[in-house]
Amino acid sequence: MGLKIRLARAGAKKRPYYHIVVADSRSPRDGRFIEKLGSYNPMLPADHADRVRLQDDRITHWLQHGAIATDRVARFLGRAGLAPMPTYAEQPVQSAPKRRAQERAKLLAGL
Repeated sequence: MGLKIRLARAGAKKRPYYHIVVADSRSPRDGRFIEKLGSYNPMLPADHADRVRLQDDRITHWLQHGAIATDRVARFLGRAGLAPMPTYAEQPVQSAPKRRAQERAKLLAGL
Protein backbone atom coordinates (compact mmCIF):
# COMPACT_ATOMS: atom_id res chain seq x y z
CA MET A 1 0.00 0.00 0.00
CA GLY A 2 1.57 3.30 -1.14
CA LEU A 3 0.82 6.18 1.17
CA LYS A 4 0.54 9.74 -0.11
CA ILE A 5 0.24 13.01 1.75
CA ARG A 6 -1.97 15.02 -0.57
CA LEU A 7 -4.75 17.58 -0.87
CA ALA A 8 -8.44 16.65 -0.72
CA ARG A 9 -10.76 19.34 -2.02
CA ALA A 10 -13.61 20.71 0.05
CA GLY A 11 -15.52 23.98 -0.08
CA ALA A 12 -18.12 25.35 -2.43
CA LYS A 13 -17.98 26.05 -6.14
CA LYS A 14 -15.32 28.69 -6.88
CA ARG A 15 -14.47 28.84 -3.15
CA PRO A 16 -11.77 26.14 -2.81
CA TYR A 17 -10.61 24.80 0.51
CA TYR A 18 -8.32 21.81 0.87
CA HIS A 19 -7.64 19.31 3.63
CA ILE A 20 -4.12 17.89 3.80
CA VAL A 21 -4.61 14.17 4.29
CA VAL A 22 -2.66 10.94 4.25
CA ALA A 23 -4.35 8.38 2.01
CA ASP A 24 -3.75 5.23 0.04
CA SER A 25 -2.43 6.26 -3.36
CA ARG A 26 -5.17 4.22 -5.08
CA SER A 27 -8.10 5.97 -3.38
CA PRO A 28 -9.82 8.91 -5.14
CA ARG A 29 -8.78 12.50 -4.50
CA ASP A 30 -11.80 13.40 -2.37
CA GLY A 31 -12.47 9.85 -1.22
CA ARG A 32 -11.34 7.72 1.67
CA PHE A 33 -8.33 8.85 3.67
CA ILE A 34 -6.50 7.61 6.76
CA GLU A 35 -5.93 10.82 8.72
CA LYS A 36 -6.35 14.60 8.37
CA LEU A 37 -3.02 16.38 8.83
CA GLY A 38 -3.90 20.01 8.19
CA SER A 39 -5.62 22.40 5.83
CA TYR A 40 -4.89 24.83 2.99
CA ASN A 41 -7.08 27.82 2.19
CA PRO A 42 -5.95 29.42 -1.11
CA MET A 43 -8.53 32.22 -0.72
CA LEU A 44 -6.49 33.82 2.08
CA PRO A 45 -3.54 36.16 1.32
CA ALA A 46 -0.14 34.50 0.98
CA ASP A 47 1.17 35.98 4.23
CA HIS A 48 -1.87 35.05 6.35
CA ALA A 49 -1.14 32.69 9.25
CA ASP A 50 -4.11 30.37 8.58
CA ARG A 51 -3.45 29.89 4.86
CA VAL A 52 -1.57 26.63 5.53
CA ARG A 53 -2.05 24.82 8.84
CA LEU A 54 -0.05 21.64 9.54
CA GLN A 55 0.14 19.12 12.37
CA ASP A 56 3.92 18.82 12.52
CA ASP A 57 4.17 15.75 14.75
CA ARG A 58 1.70 13.68 12.72
CA ILE A 59 3.28 14.66 9.41
CA THR A 60 6.73 13.58 10.58
CA HIS A 61 5.18 10.33 11.86
CA TRP A 62 3.71 9.51 8.43
CA LEU A 63 6.87 10.57 6.59
CA GLN A 64 8.86 8.15 8.77
CA HIS A 65 6.37 5.40 7.89
CA GLY A 66 6.96 5.83 4.15
CA ALA A 67 4.33 8.35 3.06
CA ILE A 68 5.33 10.44 0.05
CA ALA A 69 4.11 14.01 -0.31
CA THR A 70 2.73 15.30 -3.60
CA ASP A 71 4.42 18.27 -5.29
CA ARG A 72 2.19 20.95 -3.76
CA VAL A 73 2.25 19.44 -0.27
CA ALA A 74 6.03 18.94 -0.51
CA ARG A 75 6.34 22.69 -1.14
CA PHE A 76 4.26 23.38 2.00
CA LEU A 77 6.41 20.99 4.04
CA GLY A 78 9.61 22.54 2.69
CA ARG A 79 8.50 26.03 3.72
CA ALA A 80 7.56 24.73 7.18
CA GLY A 81 10.94 23.00 7.58
CA LEU A 82 9.45 19.51 7.92
CA ALA A 83 11.07 18.16 4.76
CA PRO A 84 13.70 19.35 2.29
CA MET A 85 12.43 21.87 -0.22
CA PRO A 86 11.74 20.09 -3.54
CA THR A 87 13.81 21.04 -6.56
CA TYR A 88 12.09 21.88 -9.81
CA ALA A 89 13.51 21.61 -13.30
CA GLU A 90 13.81 24.74 -15.38
CA GLN A 91 10.99 25.69 -17.70
CA PRO A 92 11.06 23.96 -21.07
CA VAL A 93 12.96 25.65 -23.88
CA GLN A 94 9.95 25.12 -26.15
CA SER A 95 8.06 27.94 -24.39
CA ALA A 96 10.87 30.46 -25.02
CA PRO A 97 10.38 33.01 -27.83
CA LYS A 98 11.44 31.78 -31.25
CA ARG A 99 14.59 32.94 -33.07
CA ARG A 100 13.06 35.86 -35.02
CA ALA A 101 11.28 37.20 -31.93
CA GLN A 102 14.57 37.11 -30.01
CA GLU A 103 16.30 39.02 -32.84
CA ARG A 104 13.55 41.66 -32.81
CA ALA A 105 13.91 42.02 -29.04
CA LYS A 106 17.67 42.56 -29.44
CA LEU A 107 17.10 45.24 -32.07
CA LEU A 108 14.57 47.05 -29.88
CA ALA A 109 16.88 46.83 -26.86
CA GLY A 110 19.74 48.32 -28.88
CA LEU A 111 17.76 51.46 -29.78
